[in-house]
Amino acid sequence: MQEISFYCSPEQAVDEAYLKNTIAQKLKITSEFNYKWHKRSVDARKKMIKVRCSFHVYIGEEKSPKGYEPLFPKLNPNKKIHIIGLGPAGLFAALAALEQGIKPIVYERGKAVKGRIKDIGKLNRKGIVNENSNYCFGEGGAGTYSDGKLYTRSKKRGAVRQVLETFVYFGANEDILVEAHPHIGTNKLPRIVSAMSNKIIELGGEIHFEHKLTNITIKKEKIQSIELNSELKVAVDKLILATGHSARDIFDLLHKNNIKIQAKPFALGVRVEHSQEFIDKAQYHGRKSDAYIPPASYRLVTQSEDKGVYSFCMCPGGIIAPCATSNNEVVTNGWSPSKRNNPYANSGIVVTVNPDDLDNPNDPFCGVKFQQYIERKAWDLAGKNQKVPAQRLKDFIDNEKSIDFPRSSYQPGIESIKMDDLFPEFIIKRLRAAFKDFDKKIKGFITNDAVVHAPESRTSSPILIPRDKELFNHEGISNLYPCAEGAGYAGGIVSAAIDGINCVQAISKVI
Repeated sequence: MQEISFYCSPEQAVDEAYLKNTIAQKLKITSEFNYKWHKRSVDARKKMIKVRCSFHVYIGEEKSPKGYEPLFPKLNPNKKIHIIGLGPAGLFAALAALEQGIKPIVYERGKAVKGRIKDIGKLNRKGIVNENSNYCFGEGGAGTYSDGKLYTRSKKRGAVRQVLETFVYFGANEDILVEAHPHIGTNKLPRIVSAMSNKIIELGGEIHFEHKLTNITIKKEKIQSIELNSELKVAVDKLILATGHSARDIFDLLHKNNIKIQAKPFALGVRVEHSQEFIDKAQYHGRKSDAYIPPASYRLVTQSEDKGVYSFCMCPGGIIAPCATSNNEVVTNGWSPSKRNNPYANSGIVVTVNPDDLDNPNDPFCGVKFQQYIERKAWDLAGKNQKVPAQRLKDFIDNEKSIDFPRSSYQPGIESIKMDDLFPEFIIKRLRAAFKDFDKKIKGFITNDAVVHAPESRTSSPILIPRDKELFNHEGISNLYPCAEGAGYAGGIVSAAIDGINCVQAISKVI
């Protein structure tokens, strides 16, 4: 196998005859060969847009390798792992356990995807929040209905590849193995998540939906048992806690049982929405996305008063969604369908918040309390419903209340406020400075055709559950394995999945 990379036009990148001829010329191949895409990315730094193409080439009789297929040995009836949460970390932890011959028993507070979508529909149309079944809780976790972005900064390339190949094995398009910013899409991910759950059950694992962790029993620095739904008591040997960044009741439960937790930095801000056509033309030198180039995205970062301000979860052709987990709060997030073909582009623009920025920084809940304060204030300002506080972007810069709006993809509706009435000054000052800097990087970014929605408050967990760096177990509770975003060790689907796998691998050495 040989690897080759070259640049070509977007039109040439979909021309199979051109690609094969170019590969043959560059490698000076005269015999039969076949090739497989390795990586593909759009380079729009110059007006002449190029695509960087990378291929694995197989010459002569050598064939391209078959796709990834996990191997599942017979389960050892004496080995079990209990897992709380069926998000990416819980799913991949369960699959990793099965690959080790260990039986996973999973408890998920939310519903399976078929029931969950009905609750999300009620949230979108009527503003009714089911506190255990919503955009954050349920089969597949927060990523299932917030579009399955698979881009990660993780340096563990082999582990990243394993996660992507596992998604392909369960039905994702092979393009996610190739694209620089892989993405599955909210319209496709629920079916893939269900296939993963079904496989876990088929191979002898257990998944219990609508089972919420309500208590734990600890003796001699070990968890002896857990309680589900305030009635079912289950003895446990090894417990993986993969409950996500929004399970605030779990933080309370740990603290009540004297399990160490601590405050950590997180980020909070707004979600801004432009037209996708504007972002396309700004990023593609006046060209709109088409059959040859995908809807454009952006990644922006700056410093304001020694604090990072950056774009988060940018959604080309996307929708802004109501992601509250309680009926007295407002929370935004974004998602895109697989084709990213909606007329809007949205992104979180968030400010780094350290415990020292807040009241009582030594309180492990200082970040949670700040999130709740902002989310509940947004609820009050927008009319005590799931409407979201909003302001045109230029009006925000000028501190003027918007009298009307061009449009918004946020289905429950928007309510005009001044963001200065919602956020403390240290957030407002840094957001304004950041937007002015972003306007230099993307000319015209500050416009009253763009709408700011608030708040974007669930970028990550404001709580860290400390654990051993090598053994992955809690520093004080030897058989508790805090995992992924909810414990402060991941930031997205892929890194959460890797963390779930790592926890199981650590457990397999001592079980």
